[in-house]
Amino acid sequence: MSHALDEYCGSTFWNASFLDRPDPDLPVCVERTVLVWVPLGFLWLCSPWHLTTLFRKKPPKTPFSKLYICKQVLAGLLFLTAIAGLLFTLAEDYGPSSNSSAKKIPAVLYANPVLFATSWVLVLLLQEAVRRRERAVDSGSLFLFWMLKVICEIFPFQTMLREAIQQISDLPRFCLFYITYGLQVVALVLSAIADVPLGLNKVVKKNPEAGAAYLSRITFNWFNWMVINGYKRPLVQEDMWELNEKEATSYISQEFEKIMNHELRKACSRLEKQQKKKNNSRLKSDPDQNGMTKGISQDVLVMEEIGDKHKNKNKKEKKKDDSNYPKSWLVPAVIKTFKWVLIESAVFKLIQDLLSFVNPQLLKVMISFTQDKSIYDWQGYLYAVLLLVVAVLQSLFLQQYFQRCFVLGMKVRTGIMAAVYKKALVVSNDARKESTVGETVNLISADAQRFNDVTNYIHLLWSCPLQIIISIVFLWVELGPAVLAGLLVMIFMVPINGLLASKSKALQINHMKLKDKRMKIMTEILNGIKILKLYAWESSFEAQLQGIREKELKVMRNLAYLSSCSTFIFACAPALVSLATFAVFVSVSPDNVLDAEKAFTSISLFNILRFPLAMLPMLISSLVQTVVSKKRLEKFLGGEDLDTMTVQHDDSTAVSVRNGTFTWGSDTEPALKNVTLDINPGHLVAVVGAVGSGKSSLISALLGEMHSLSGSINVKGSVAYVPQQAWIQNATLKDNILFGSELNEQKLQRVVEACALEPDLELLPGGVQTEIGEKGINLSGGQKQRVSLARAVYSSADVYLLDDPLSAVDSHVGKHLFERVIGPEGLLKDKTRILVTHGISFLPYMDEIIVVVDGIVSEVGSYSSLRASKGAFSEFLDMYAKEESNRSDAQKDSAADAEQVDVVPESQDPQADSPPEDMVSVTLKRESSLRHSQRHAQPNGSIKVRTSSTARSTINLEESKKGQRLIEKEAMKTGKVKFSVYLHYLRAMGWWHASTFVMTYLLQNVAFIGQNLWLSDWTNDSETYTNRTYPADIRDMRIGVFGALGVAQGFLVFLGTLILANGAIRASRSLHTCLLFNILRVPMLFFDTTPSGRVVNRFAKDIFTVDEMIPMSLRSWVLCLLGVVGTLFVICLTTPLFTAIVVPLAVVYYFVQRFYVATSRQLRRLDSVSRSPIYSHFGETVLGLSVIRAYGHQERFLERNKITIDDNLKSVYPWIVSNRWLAIRLEFLGNLVVFFSALFAVLSRDTLDSGLVGLSISYALNVTQTLNWFVRMTSELETNIVAVERVSEYTEIPNEAAWITEKRPSADWPSMGRVRFEDYKVRYRPELDLVLHGITCDIESSEKIGIVGRTGAGKSSLTNCLFRIIEAAEGRILIDGVDIAILGLHDLRSKTDHHSSGDNGLKSIWFHMQDPVLFSGSLDEEIWKVLELAHLKDYVGSLAAGLQHEVSEGGENLSLGQRQLLCLARALLRKSKILILDEATAAVDLETDGLIQGTIRREFAHCTVLTIAHRLHTILDSSRIFQELCIRNSLISAGGVYKGISEECILGDFEADLH
Repeated sequence: MSHALDEYCGSTFWNASFLDRPDPDLPVCVERTVLVWVPLGFLWLCSPWHLTTLFRKKPPKTPFSKLYICKQVLAGLLFLTAIAGLLFTLAEDYGPSSNSSAKKIPAVLYANPVLFATSWVLVLLLQEAVRRRERAVDSGSLFLFWMLKVICEIFPFQTMLREAIQQISDLPRFCLFYITYGLQVVALVLSAIADVPLGLNKVVKKNPEAGAAYLSRITFNWFNWMVINGYKRPLVQEDMWELNEKEATSYISQEFEKIMNHELRKACSRLEKQQKKKNNSRLKSDPDQNGMTKGISQDVLVMEEIGDKHKNKNKKEKKKDDSNYPKSWLVPAVIKTFKWVLIESAVFKLIQDLLSFVNPQLLKVMISFTQDKSIYDWQGYLYAVLLLVVAVLQSLFLQQYFQRCFVLGMKVRTGIMAAVYKKALVVSNDARKESTVGETVNLISADAQRFNDVTNYIHLLWSCPLQIIISIVFLWVELGPAVLAGLLVMIFMVPINGLLASKSKALQINHMKLKDKRMKIMTEILNGIKILKLYAWESSFEAQLQGIREKELKVMRNLAYLSSCSTFIFACAPALVSLATFAVFVSVSPDNVLDAEKAFTSISLFNILRFPLAMLPMLISSLVQTVVSKKRLEKFLGGEDLDTMTVQHDDSTAVSVRNGTFTWGSDTEPALKNVTLDINPGHLVAVVGAVGSGKSSLISALLGEMHSLSGSINVKGSVAYVPQQAWIQNATLKDNILFGSELNEQKLQRVVEACALEPDLELLPGGVQTEIGEKGINLSGGQKQRVSLARAVYSSADVYLLDDPLSAVDSHVGKHLFERVIGPEGLLKDKTRILVTHGISFLPYMDEIIVVVDGIVSEVGSYSSLRASKGAFSEFLDMYAKEESNRSDAQKDSAADAEQVDVVPESQDPQADSPPEDMVSVTLKRESSLRHSQRHAQPNGSIKVRTSSTARSTINLEESKKGQRLIEKEAMKTGKVKFSVYLHYLRAMGWWHASTFVMTYLLQNVAFIGQNLWLSDWTNDSETYTNRTYPADIRDMRIGVFGALGVAQGFLVFLGTLILANGAIRASRSLHTCLLFNILRVPMLFFDTTPSGRVVNRFAKDIFTVDEMIPMSLRSWVLCLLGVVGTLFVICLTTPLFTAIVVPLAVVYYFVQRFYVATSRQLRRLDSVSRSPIYSHFGETVLGLSVIRAYGHQERFLERNKITIDDNLKSVYPWIVSNRWLAIRLEFLGNLVVFFSALFAVLSRDTLDSGLVGLSISYALNVTQTLNWFVRMTSELETNIVAVERVSEYTEIPNEAAWITEKRPSADWPSMGRVRFEDYKVRYRPELDLVLHGITCDIESSEKIGIVGRTGAGKSSLTNCLFRIIEAAEGRILIDGVDIAILGLHDLRSKTDHHSSGDNGLKSIWFHMQDPVLFSGSLDEEIWKVLELAHLKDYVGSLAAGLQHEVSEGGENLSLGQRQLLCLARALLRKSKILILDEATAAVDLETDGLIQGTIRREFAHCTVLTIAHRLHTILDSSRIFQELCIRNSLISAGGVYKGISEECILGDFEADLH
């Protein structure tokens, strides 16, 4: 081979003597062959891919860019130089001056010009191919080709230059070479510039990545603008760039869904086969059945199986049922969707892994270079440059790998979230019942995130074992079998870590339980804060909470001690491993002497080994968690869909049902049986019946929401649906009404007017443009219901299904809605309307009435015919007619919030974080609770069970007009965290803890450096004892000191971690106590203007950060800081020249770090801010599913979801890139540290011993990672310390008046119960108008006062003043002659009693002011008497646990009436002298109401009773009526007026007075 090449070149191809001299050079033959073939070979290899584009795509119509023209001209010039070269050779060979006897011209001088000429033509074609490729701005392969070409030509460049210094032998070729080289350098520069086509300019403005050149892409330079911007000012959502098409949700979800559906179908068919097998085996085992069932179709068998399952409903069956869904399809779907990204990232990872083993080998030759002084200097420089090149390549590959993996994680999360959302829109009721709204939201928040996190590191599954194997092989080469000793130590560590992990897992579970318990009580406190204040219960709840918190801190301390043990082991591990290995190595044979080469190469290999060993257990545990998520996602996504064929849409009658039997789930009893109905177009039909008879179920069946067992349904045309519980979106009022329809101003105006929304619009600050909060938080129940109705009316559908929309509004509003919208003269008079109602007064206007009894349609007919038939309908009428004169629709008023817009702006819905249940779950729950109460034959099965959110104050609206929103937007901090916040945390830790912790870690670092210096000294022994035996005593001393320093490190880390743990727990205790102490003492106003979710967040997320995240990031930060300082110290110690480099590197480092931290922090904040809309939109969708399906708006919501996810991705993607941007810059800095430490070691090789060189370079090789971590930790610490800032913000809110003052009332106060108001005025906030205008009145002892007035008149404000929930603006209140303003709040509140009305269903722990508030906990002892008085004795007696019966969250396991009675019992027990009843009997049936009124009359005869009411009969017993007049629009109260109303007064007059 070599001979042929010699001939081809006409000179020697290779001779070792070329390199064996101080100034080496390559033979000319190598330069003309190998160095030419390498770059050209690369070009030819890459060309087929480009050429396919060239022949496939037509040239774009855009004109040539200047850059393109320059590139093509350059290639053309190079082609000409190649031709010139060929001509020179021909001229030499055949020209007139050629001498035939002269030496024959070598073939290479013909071959190379031809090769070049064809290659330059190829380059011309490739550049045109790049221009034709869509969205291409440059070509990476062409850039790499030019770079290779320029680098390879450096060798002939210097060869010719050397020659030229003596004499130029071949002038034409000399000139031609330098011209060519110049052109190639220009071509390299041009290939690094992006050539953005005209059509792409707009895209590039919105997304710079699309226009980034290859070099910019691999160094992430295109991201600079974002970083600089983020440094100058805090980034906002508008600064985020558009996503690349392939990163957008619609593209990802489309790709993922295609493959997912395919995999799911395969999994379903596998499941069917398994079930068939099971069935067949069952049939074989039962021969009797076998004969009968031979001909039966598979469907019947499956039905039978289902039937059997429900018969034997024991736990075993349930377990079987649990596994009854398609499995093992999600992971294959993910892998197949993203297979190319996976393969690409795997290739990058493999290359990076292999490169990481080159450095220890280079370190080895570097050490031998310093030991052996005969090696030429140029080799040292070569090694230094190689160290730099390998490190840079490693960095580039690693960052590309990470970029791919993190983007892959993001895509997987996006795909799963989009799939879950799409599934949620079509999921059947059976599948919906299996999970609550919260659990479903968890699928997209927690489970999709799990997949994201695992995908980021999935390649470690094969990469870790590979790294371990390669490390061991190299170590074996260095140290032989001694490496097994070190390996044994490592393997021995694994079970110890495993044991510690399982122990800490048990503690973790315990910790979570305590945390949940604490959060449950905290949420109870916040949702019932008003009751807490009214009853002065804050102290006892504070003590209860602190007790749980102490237990929690105790568990946390144990956890911290455990983690200190594992830290101790982790810190000792490297020292112990190297100790064991080196000790065995030197002890095995006296010939084994530890020299620098062996020691430091082994140590850098051990360092590589530490990473996979630490990562594998973490990866495995996170995989285990992901398996759980996988199962949950597979179960949800594989669940059955709603049958869309249940409802047909033919053009026969408007609505018809034939023999329909419907159930809520395949395993429940039918809710409707044998229903047959025909409703003609344009008819108004009422559906009536008792509670739980199946009225709402009938509506749901017509919507296709129920499981059809038999029969058919037909609905002609489109449907509009008004649910019983209004579903309001978090959007403007206008958007809520339009609901995706086109805007028509006149139509909108008509609808708003008809739905009685005009007065509300005048009050709302932005009219129809007012933004409605989550779940309609700033609308009252009645307003929500009217908006829901307006939405239906605006949609102009053919059939209207109205599920009791009139129950949530005042009677006069109900009348208006019926007349203007629903009734025979209303807007919908020509439409088909099916109205579920309890309002008897509307029934005579109906075309038809359907009477439902126990799920059966018992009668259908007109009002008069049904009245005459004396059937179920007349019973229903009689039941309601008992007190119709004074009750009628008013019964409904209060049953659902009664339009009670309380003047106290109530706090937000309970548990803002967990959405309430949707209609289906409520209906299901309601049915089961009704069955339960029927079983116990309770007389108080409540008439109305309905959820509605808190009433919202009209004050709030007035205030909004003044430009102040009621709920202030949460302040998002921007910019750098103040230093005082860090000091605040350190103070909370205690200065002693903080300082000793840092000192111990400092000592540990000193021990670490000492150990390495000792090792480098030990390796010098190999030179001292070159030809002598190594003395055993010196060997033992070396091993002993080395080991001692190693163990000392571990011990010091252990000690430091313990000190930090104690300090951190001290800080946690102090911060939580201050927060709780203050929150219980802030005035009610704070809770009215702050959503409870925000306060809960301080106790949940922020306290979690203080408890767990801050100590961890603080520890890592200190370790990294000391690590970096230690490394620089060691390098400067060994090569003092290095100090000159430290300062400039530090300056660059500081700037990169500051730029990054500012941008990254803000991107993180934007990510979390843009994440919540995804979850709230999802929660909102799940709640409004039946509405969305009824109107057929699934597609619109899918699109909306994609936009919401995209908004989040717009900040997630830059965050991923910002980390890569930082990493690549820091790694370059680290690589420079390595390069300079090697370079200076070469420069000062004569003064250095090999041990110190090894030490300095092995330290430098580690610095890259430490630098990277240091910036990460700085950023993380800064992000986490914000929690301290947020917590301390809430500890500084001003408090309400003192709980106990020096002026304390006598023990029996108030003995009389006399109340006197003197010119009493009050306003909610200093800047607002008065709510009560100078009230003056006397209430005598034991007097019964009724307080009436319409919504917003100030009835509740009056009672709030008595408890000093609001403080007086002027005037005073005297109780038994004592001015209440001078008393402590607890003295005042514990002596007065308050009982409030109810409204159920919000899945919270307590209910609002006008709600019965219940605690979860045992019913107290010694209360049988009051239970008897409250008519609860029989019920409690029938419970298995009696008085110890656990009341669940929000009293879910008691009916609404029972909750009311329980609250009454609480009032009876307190025996207060003054009792305030706020709508106390709103939610109970007539009979119970009568009983309660009787009890109040008897038991509170000696008390002063103030009763707030909407309805007459509640206050007929009152001795005086206290009426507040109020003009609603201006909220100006016209002062108090007394009016006596005699008992004979009828409802009409009363309503006239009231309104």
